[in-house]
Amino acid sequence: CSRPSEHRMSVKCLKNTHSRTAHLVTMVQMSCLLSFQLWSAINVPICLYHCSISTNSSCSETKMSPVKTPRETLLRTGKILGTLNQLMPPRPFTHVNTTTSATHSTVSILNPRHTYCRGDQLDVLMEARDPLGHRKEYGGDFLRARMSSPVLKAGASGKVTDFNNGTYLVSFTLLWEGRISLSLLLIHPSEGVSALWRARNQGYDKIIFKGKFVNRTSEVFTECSLTPNSSTELCTYLYGTDQEAFYCEKPPHMPCEALTHVTTKNREISYLTVKEKSLFHKSKVGVEMMKDLKHSDVSHCNKREKSTEKCQIGMKTPVPGGYTLQGRWITTFCNQIQLDTNKTNGCLKGKLIYLLGDSTLRHWIYYLPKVAKTLKFFDLHGTGLYKKYFYPFITSQLHSVRDAGHIPQEIDQISGDKNTAIIITSGQHFRPFPIDLFIHRAISVRKAIEQLFRRNPDTKVIIKIENIREMHIETERFGDIQYLILNDIFKDLNVGVIDAWDMTIAYASNNLHPPDDVIGDQISMFLSYIC
Repeated sequence: CSRPSEHRMSVKCLKNTHSRTAHLVTMVQMSCLLSFQLWSAINVPICLYHCSISTNSSCSETKMSPVKTPRETLLRTGKILGTLNQLMPPRPFTHVNTTTSATHSTVSILNPRHTYCRGDQLDVLMEARDPLGHRKEYGGDFLRARMSSPVLKAGASGKVTDFNNGTYLVSFTLLWEGRISLSLLLIHPSEGVSALWRARNQGYDKIIFKGKFVNRTSEVFTECSLTPNSSTELCTYLYGTDQEAFYCEKPPHMPCEALTHVTTKNREISYLTVKEKSLFHKSKVGVEMMKDLKHSDVSHCNKREKSTEKCQIGMKTPVPGGYTLQGRWITTFCNQIQLDTNKTNGCLKGKLIYLLGDSTLRHWIYYLPKVAKTLKFFDLHGTGLYKKYFYPFITSQLHSVRDAGHIPQEIDQISGDKNTAIIITSGQHFRPFPIDLFIHRAISVRKAIEQLFRRNPDTKVIIKIENIREMHIETERFGDIQYLILNDIFKDLNVGVIDAWDMTIAYASNNLHPPDDVIGDQISMFLSYIC
């Protein structure tokens, strides 16, 4: 490792940290921060391991002062919140008979044919109705469209257009030959979406943070939070130029800098009414609406396939952005290269790669040695194969704040060049909190990327959208309503996009951590951007 370079955090009563930059190493930071550096040379094995982290204390106890967020960030956050509020307006929920019913809603294929050609678009009109058969007069239902051919191991997402009057157009691009089945799942009726949106933004207290303070032989745990909600004296820890804050109750006779670890647990609290909770019973989530539609047949029809150029950074991703066929992801908007082990090693040679994100990227780290056989794992400082993100990192285990990182600050430490690539994902650990926290963090990441491009515009940055996850696990705490935010915030940056949401719908994985074939396809897409 090279000499330590200063890695400052703007912190009140928290130790500044000095991190060692790594060459010919891999530093893995994950679970909301995962940093992965990879360097390969001719006949030199690629190694994955940690450099040690050294710390110097240079802070003193201070009383909490107001945290100031830059005005432009507040304005941007407010604008995005306004758009989301329009998409999910309040819907009065008086009785279950006023909600959308998957059984009573109607679906019909527009301009049906006996046989379709590959490349055609098949459109379905859905009219939402309540259990009494009355047509709904407003939209906002959470729908998920998919077409599949199980025999061919094929699948793709469909595009849903909400006309906001109770009718929806569901469009499927027919991407392969064979017999296809169509699916439209009612994840939540609009009344449920409205209830979840209100409940999510009502409080930060769904998760309990506990901070461990150590002063010689004494250990004390105090409650911590993302907002200053205690009347007792607080320790305030600030991160980045946007002054993102984390608070802990200050223990008696201990300095704020004595904070060493944080752990979390769920708080048994709900902002949903008993009536609203009935909408999220397992039998009412993800209900099929197209079960009465017959199969459709797709032929080649001697259509000439459109040629596409190689996948490149900056390309816009359509819906769907690809499909699975025989268990392999095929992009629709660019030519995705297929790499064997030798080509992968050749592509990675001389490259410096950072993985910044949550546990969905941890699986990339474990999968990569299957692709690049020379990868090896090392652990040099005893905290495992990766650093943890400081907050909000949700885990019942104690994790060290001294080995914690912050995605915008990590990006600020990267000089960048044509052989540097960064993959970023975020979202899963933000789901139990009001959406403005996630928006604020995403804007901070965007600002750091913009600064990186000013330093070196040749640096390759790829944004990985969230995976879909289990539909029936703690809907109020972990519901899927963040997908559009990252697309909006990063849409005009020169970055690549891995639409894992689209990909995991195509695979129907419905798992936060999808199987290896899905992870392999995500990595293959990443390599197509950088090779």
